Amino acid sequence: MSKSKEKLEALVMRRQGMSIKDIAKQLQVSKGSVSTWCQAVALTPAQQKHLLDRQITAGHAGRMKGARMNKQKREEAVDMYRHRGAQTIGTLSHRDLCLLGIGLYWGEGVKSRSGGAAVVNSDVAVIKIAKQWFEDCLGVSKKQFRPYLYIAEQHYGRSEEICTYWSKSLAIPKAQFHKPFMVPGKHKKKFENDSNYHGVLSLRVTKSAHLKYEILGLIKACSNQS
Repeated sequence: MSKSKEKLEALVMRRQGMSIKDIAKQLQVSKGSVSTWCQAVALTPAQQKHLLDRQITAGHAGRMKGARMNKQKREEAVDMYRHRGAQTIGTLSHRDLCLLGIGLYWGEGVKSRSGGAAVVNSDVAVIKIAKQWFEDCLGVSKKQFRPYLYIAEQHYGRSEEICTYWSKSLAIPKAQFHKPFMVPGKHKKKFENDSNYHGVLSLRVTKSAHLKYEILGLIKACSNQS
């Protein structure tokens, strides 16, 4: 009798346009039983559309919830590895900084025969390390720095803002900066906020041909270790 009552209730709910899942949940029976009981009930087009819209909305909500959970997991992993990295590295010694600077210049420095020493990058953290390395390990004074900025043409109207950003970040007066160069063509990297774009900076050292030879000698010494 109980099953017969539940079946009748299920049929009424189905004719009202309820989903198999919701009926089973409300009657506390299996979805298989409800599906069997209601297989002869034909939903109207409006009821079918309503259930489909609900499925799409629920699916979107589920995806958004999953995306939030994945983002939280990524952030937790990043924080964990940052903490682990800080513990592993500790405080850089003078030798650590020297070797770090050599590796950085090896990858991002100007190594051509003509011109002086320079490190080129769009990441302010990289340029700040290069500046510290030049000063602490190679005896370069702040007055010897001559930064060159390369700015994509669509951001050229922000030249003053971008120059101020680098000047403050590196503690180098804007008077020492060369006039920015415009880079034609559309910048490929996309930013959520255009103000996050700061161009590419070449941290050059004036009258540094021999300094560059010294750096290349250090790089050669490191490469001979392999």
